[in-house]
Amino acid sequence: MTRDKWGDVLAFVALTLGAVAMIGPFFWMISTSLKPMAEQFDMRLIPATLTTENYPKLFTIMPFHLMIWNSFKIAGISVIGQLLTCSMAAFIFAVVRFPGRNFLFVLLLLTLMVPGQITAIPQFIIFKWLGLYGSQAPLYAPAFLGGAFGTFLMRQYFQTIPIELAEAARIDGASLSRIFFTIYLPLSKPALAAFAIFAFLFSWNDLFTALIYLPSDPEKTTLTVGLALFQSQYGGQWTLMMAASLISVAPIIIAFFLAQRHFVEGISMSGFK
Repeated sequence: MTRDKWGDVLAFVALTLGAVAMIGPFFWMISTSLKPMAEQFDMRLIPATLTTENYPKLFTIMPFHLMIWNSFKIAGISVIGQLLTCSMAAFIFAVVRFPGRNFLFVLLLLTLMVPGQITAIPQFIIFKWLGLYGSQAPLYAPAFLGGAFGTFLMRQYFQTIPIELAEAARIDGASLSRIFFTIYLPLSKPALAAFAIFAFLFSWNDLFTALIYLPSDPEKTTLTVGLALFQSQYGGQWTLMMAASLISVAPIIIAFFLAQRHFVEGISMSGFK
């Protein structure tokens, strides 16, 4: 066997071990969620007794259906806000030439180095002054103010689109808004799909912000807060905990598989320039 063949074999073995290490806990979570309470410490991957009683039991203990709906609503609004504002900002940085464009873009990227905990207090003061504390608005309103990561991702993709398309449209009298909505957005579906998954993932898993503004209201708070409250009360009941955890990660997995092709294409194309 040649050296290249051995390299391929070793790479395959390493990737297989890595996949098992990452997928193994997920399968164990599914297995534990399908066990009865009496067998929650059973070490077998395939339960001796399969049951789905843990899932309906969750909704009798806490209003998880409301929390799931709240998480979907907040994440959906956040995704729309991020896609709209970040793609607009990315279009300006990628297509429109103006003095200080690169300097402003670097300043925007520097905000990625600022932890969210630093801006949490002034942001809380603003929302408190606006009378929005205790509402869901603070969880999705900042999404309509743009973001450095989304702007960077979309700008990288916009730069792969030939600038001649925008120049030809400008010669024909098209405005910047028309060029953006009729040329750049339709050609950027892969990048939009990739960024949408990132934005959905961030909003869906956001525990910090939800704990600040909706700490204990089960009718308004998100699923992540509900899981934290559930863990504090039923932390020793692992079958219920695993069932609740599976419910929380299922939408993310479904969203990824639905947009997998566009996601991979968007990430690869965004790294070209």
